[in-house]
Amino acid sequence: MLQNAAGLRAVAVFDEIRHRHPEISAGVRRTLERRIRAWRALNGPERDVIFRQEPVPGRLGLSDFTDMADLGMMVAGAVLDHRLYHFRLAFCGWEHAHVVLGGESFVALAEGLQNALWALGAAPLEHRSDSLSAAFCNLDRDAREDLTRRYEALCAHYRMTPSRNNPGLAHENGAIESPHGHLKKAILDALLLRGSRAFDELEAYRRFVDEIVGRRNARSRKRLDLERPALQGLPARRTTDYEEALVTVTASSGFTLKKVFYSVASRLIGHRLRVHLYDDRLECFLGSTRLMTLRRGRSQPNGKRGHVIDYRHIIHALRRKPMALLNLVYRDQLFPRQAYRRAFDALLANRTEKQACRIMVGLLALAHERACEAELAQAIGAELDAGRLPELDPMRRRFAPDAASIPHVTVALVPLSAYDELATVRPAGAV
Repeated sequence: MLQNAAGLRAVAVFDEIRHRHPEISAGVRRTLERRIRAWRALNGPERDVIFRQEPVPGRLGLSDFTDMADLGMMVAGAVLDHRLYHFRLAFCGWEHAHVVLGGESFVALAEGLQNALWALGAAPLEHRSDSLSAAFCNLDRDAREDLTRRYEALCAHYRMTPSRNNPGLAHENGAIESPHGHLKKAILDALLLRGSRAFDELEAYRRFVDEIVGRRNARSRKRLDLERPALQGLPARRTTDYEEALVTVTASSGFTLKKVFYSVASRLIGHRLRVHLYDDRLECFLGSTRLMTLRRGRSQPNGKRGHVIDYRHIIHALRRKPMALLNLVYRDQLFPRQAYRRAFDALLANRTEKQACRIMVGLLALAHERACEAELAQAIGAELDAGRLPELDPMRRRFAPDAASIPHVTVALVPLSAYDELATVRPAGAV
């Protein structure tokens, strides 16, 4: 059996032997495994060999992604589904990590790699990535070739020779695969010392990761000083690290891109926008004028459309049609904070639908007009916790501007006759 099927497991051999000879005891399995191991050492097929490489200063930098879902990170009260883009110099071990919100993509690779190179202030001669199987997944042949060309152009911009390890052979990227585990353990240790895995905002988590990586890089400073003379300089500027798309703003005061609907100001309805699509944001342009930056959304796991909604874009229209809130397709995404969502659920349960929509739209309008979104959310939450419904009129009075705090400004107008005197003014020395 071993000669006919070289990859056969010892447990499969043992199960077959016991099937043919039921009288054999199950207790001899370990003995059989030892004998098979010894037989393979003497008579088995030749095995693949890993050739350890001596790293050369300045030659090789490596990139890879590692999944961070097992750490259970929380940002703004929600579990953060993310990866880390990880760059490392093979010789000195200097590294850089970048939080990636989507999957493995060329945009994430380009942004993370360029961030790493500009933080380092130099570039290696060769850059190696894995096969980017997730980025190639579900792509046709033309799209795969385009992705390859973009990757080669990215490396050419920094005068690096591009390379990839063979699919399924992670040891070819061993200089970064093993450090993945060390970095994740360092992050876990720091989280345990911190006492919490929750962060108020994404930027706070990114600063947390940067601090850990910075401490790890401090240990490799001497080897980096040895390697730096062999590294090559950077070009004058970064190259493209985004995808570009043209979208049209529909009558719904938004546009759809990659199965995600984004709201924008209604005055843009009918206009075509040029969008730069990054891993975590969208930058929108009207012609050459930069209009806004939007948080990037993702479609739902079941394939349904995602939504990134800013209530301030549409609140003026909702005030004219408050009942539109009742069955709005992105109603849950419209509420900027959990307190507003709780308030609407409570209003629907205790008031008529018309009253609930009118009060809720009024509260959202108040948050926008008085720029008191966070404070109003706290007040609404306090009312709900006390078992009371938030009422619109009391909230308006509470957040109305304080008349005593508005200064009285007296403007003293200059008499017009004073301007006639300007005609008599002559420069010094003039005749």
